[in-house]
Amino acid sequence: EDVCVFKCSVSRETECSRVGKQSFIITLGCNSVLLQFATPNDFCSFYNILKNCRGHNTERSVFSERTEESSAVQYFQFYGYLSQQQNMMQDYVRTGTYQRAILQNHSDFKDKIVLDVGCGSGILSFFAAQAGARKIYAVEASTMAQHAEVLVKSNNLTERIVVVPGKVEEVSLPEQVDIIISEPMGYMLFNERMLESYLHAKKYLKPSGEPRGGPSPLGGGQLYMEQFTKANFWYQPSFHGVDLSALRGAAVDEYFRQPVVDTFDIRILMAKSVKYTVNFLEAKEGDLHRIEIPFKFHMLHSGLVHGLAFWFDVAFIG
Repeated sequence: EDVCVFKCSVSRETECSRVGKQSFIITLGCNSVLLQFATPNDFCSFYNILKNCRGHNTERSVFSERTEESSAVQYFQFYGYLSQQQNMMQDYVRTGTYQRAILQNHSDFKDKIVLDVGCGSGILSFFAAQAGARKIYAVEASTMAQHAEVLVKSNNLTERIVVVPGKVEEVSLPEQVDIIISEPMGYMLFNERMLESYLHAKKYLKPSGEPRGGPSPLGGGQLYMEQFTKANFWYQPSFHGVDLSALRGAAVDEYFRQPVVDTFDIRILMAKSVKYTVNFLEAKEGDLHRIEIPFKFHMLHSGLVHGLAFWFDVAFIG
């Protein structure tokens, strides 16, 4: 009585992760289910059965080797929401730039076979179709692949766009491709490690791309004070009668270890930037496992340096 029983199919592609000592989370379509067990032994029994069902005895993919399971679940769940895809699509500078880059190089796409890595809603695949591509393989590991399939059908492009659910490191395509398109850039270019998946796709072929970016010393006293003021919350000797000041040092360390993702006035830079170039025509996936950027700055004026500013430019070379 008062017991809800449900049945689901589990495969190697099912997203799941351990939570604590006695719980497990499984993603089923657009929903996630948290399973809690009475004892650790019950959990271990279930986990061993699940491993066998998912084929964990098989060789691990490149993606699985470099990514923690729990991080992968959270990552793909985040990009499986329509609201997140909407946020990206409504960045009209971003979306319009991609469309212009593809359509203005339509001769490169005409009658070609294209691979879209991490297609999301499929927007870049649609741009490739507008440019005349003969066939587009749209690979997407999150549940957004289901929504992309709906859009492909509703736009009458099922003969030209094929949605391939799964990670590019684990799927296989029926043929080689002429062009690879993607939007693999994360914060500070390399965050989220999508670029590694993009470079992995070079086994099928790749487009020409040359991102540029580099560090520069950051003077910004106002930015420094903003972070310092946040940490000063923990300097209060009587917060509702509680002395918080013992944690002020830890709070300062935490705030200044975290990067600040924001736009800054270029006038706070104290030196010219140092450029670091990555040529994706030549780069290999392993090149991104350890990144070293040597730099030597020529200071424009004296002052206290509070940090380093990073930014990047990406060029689509048609």
